[in-house]
Amino acid sequence: KRIGRFVGHKVIGDVHLGDWGLQMGLIIEELRDRKPELVYFDESYTGEYPTEAPFTISELEEIYPAASAKSKVDEAFKERAHQATLKLQKGYKPFRAIWDHILAVSVADLKKNYSNLNVDFDLWKGESDAEPYIDHMVQMLIDKGLAYESQGALVVDVAQEGDTKEIPPCLIRKSDGASLYNTTDLATMVWRMKDYNPDEIIYVVDKRQELYFTQVFRCARKTGIVKPETELKFLGFGTMNGKDGRPFKTRDGGVMRLEHLISGINEEMLAKIQENQKTKENLGISTEEAENTAKMVALAAIKYGDLSNQASKDYIFDIDRFTSFEGNTGPYILYTIVRIKSILNKYHGLGKDDSGAVIEAAHSKSEKDLMLELSKFNAVMESAFEETAPHKICSYIYDLANAFNSFYHGTKIMSEENETVQKSYIRLLELTKSVLETCIDVLGFSAPERM
Repeated sequence: KRIGRFVGHKVIGDVHLGDWGLQMGLIIEELRDRKPELVYFDESYTGEYPTEAPFTISELEEIYPAASAKSKVDEAFKERAHQATLKLQKGYKPFRAIWDHILAVSVADLKKNYSNLNVDFDLWKGESDAEPYIDHMVQMLIDKGLAYESQGALVVDVAQEGDTKEIPPCLIRKSDGASLYNTTDLATMVWRMKDYNPDEIIYVVDKRQELYFTQVFRCARKTGIVKPETELKFLGFGTMNGKDGRPFKTRDGGVMRLEHLISGINEEMLAKIQENQKTKENLGISTEEAENTAKMVALAAIKYGDLSNQASKDYIFDIDRFTSFEGNTGPYILYTIVRIKSILNKYHGLGKDDSGAVIEAAHSKSEKDLMLELSKFNAVMESAFEETAPHKICSYIYDLANAFNSFYHGTKIMSEENETVQKSYIRLLELTKSVLETCIDVLGFSAPERM
């Protein structure tokens, strides 16, 4: 979204919450088993429903996996969850009230975590927002003769000549009339085309959903839900694994909560910054500044660590490597920017002025190499958007930071006696800082004043 906006497109980000399927029925029925006294389960109750949720986010996070596990061994419970899902989708008031609570509690937590990652969405729509479009869309598929019944369910064939593997039909409605992901994803496209008429829709989803999205995209094209010129793109992402090569887990084997991951890296960075202060003697950084700097560096470590990998590839989430100030890491990029800021502050602190200065022809190989790296900026940004590849920007700023550091180590910038040459160096530094800061802003993090 950020890259698209930077290169001049109008881009709308939608979180698309999965708020409409069996998981809701599972939570409702598990809640019934745990707290049968709640008014939502009293069929004779006619009053208003409570405004406060009957669970916290941490209880909700425990209720869902417990319910999911139970449904795998208890057929009666699974059937109850199916019925609860159907009742919810048909507008049954008590279940709608529980559903409102689930959404309010979840979204508040999601927004907090996204804001810690400096991520935002323009729309907080969910599958449920597609509900008003479903009946009309299903009828349209039937009227066009594209949807037909198969074993009681409604399907659309999406296999094409030349397919090298079997592409099963796209399931539109189950035999009991319930909606599926396919139904809501197609109805969401109907809504998006009607309200926004986009040139392109990019789906950022787990790469294991690729076959599913092939079916949905083909169905949308075949049925005319999207125009032939609207591009549908699937950007599948891989798994974040621990050092053992398996999906990342906490020490006790559970799924790591994002906020715990962030706070763990914040602590690690704060310890490194305080250690750094001891070795540098009196940087004069207050505790508050150290904590804020640690947060900025930790965010850079997490986001650069994630985005520097090609999206579709699984990768090892190695906290020690990601938080290192050396090598291809976020902290190394920030350290380079802070180094440039420090030189510029020293220069201007001496009362010097570089207004009117221009960047001269290179005076050394390392300066020329830095200039050549800078000249690649526009092409990198355009290609990163074209190929939905943020890792290309990471790769570019790593090369740029290396080119700058080579130039810095081989050039006496502050002690250069020729004032015109020195001004040219300072101009080059300002340009390098500007390009690096623009790139990290597009990647969603920023640099402190000092480290």
